[in-house]
Amino acid sequence: TSLDRYKGRCYHIEPVAGEESQFIAYVAYPLDLFEEGSVTNMFTSIVGNVFGFKALRALRLEDLRIPTAYVKTFQGPPHGIQVERDKLNKYGRPLLGCTIKPKLGLSAKNYGRAVYECLRGGLDFTKDDENVNSQPFMRWRDRFLFCAEALYKAQAETGEIKGHYLNATAGTCEEMMKRAVFARELGVPIVMHDYLTGGFTANTSLAHYCRDNGLLLHIHRAMHAVIDRQKNHGIHF
Repeated sequence: TSLDRYKGRCYHIEPVAGEESQFIAYVAYPLDLFEEGSVTNMFTSIVGNVFGFKALRALRLEDLRIPTAYVKTFQGPPHGIQVERDKLNKYGRPLLGCTIKPKLGLSAKNYGRAVYECLRGGLDFTKDDENVNSQPFMRWRDRFLFCAEALYKAQAETGEIKGHYLNATAGTCEEMMKRAVFARELGVPIVMHDYLTGGFTANTSLAHYCRDNGLLLHIHRAMHAVIDRQKNHGIHF
């Protein structure tokens, strides 16, 4: 913007140790530039276009210092590790879980069988992998049903509370929410979401639903290396 009131201000520049042509720039932005409670708008404003500037050979976002007043407009994660321990009734030790393999190619029935065997064998939880969504060989509803059956069978036989992270990621927000609602109706404690490929807006919507309905939400970072792998370009996660 050309309005002085809303311009970003670079208030400090320092060299990167050991690098002749790299510098750390500290930039401040007026709070009025950002919509309250919107991760999407915050990242669009801060990193949306600047990474494409031809004058920059490389650029990396190292840190964000967000004012408390703005942080308070976000709900944050619906639950933390302590709530997960409470729901699983597991304390004083690490939680033990695994991702079902092979992650692609199994029928829903065989996938559920693998979930049961893992939980019955002593694991606290199992989880879907990031690209287990609703493929022709295993539609999401069938997977949810067989996994819930496996979960309850393992609980009945072990006397322990078990969990399975059902991946609710979908092609649209509406479909994602439908899957999360069905997971809640089945009584499972946890759903998961691929938050980078799924999108910040979709993830925030799902987090709000999970908070309101007592579901744990596990976030998968699929696609993160596209953003954070290079040391001199991208975003430091």
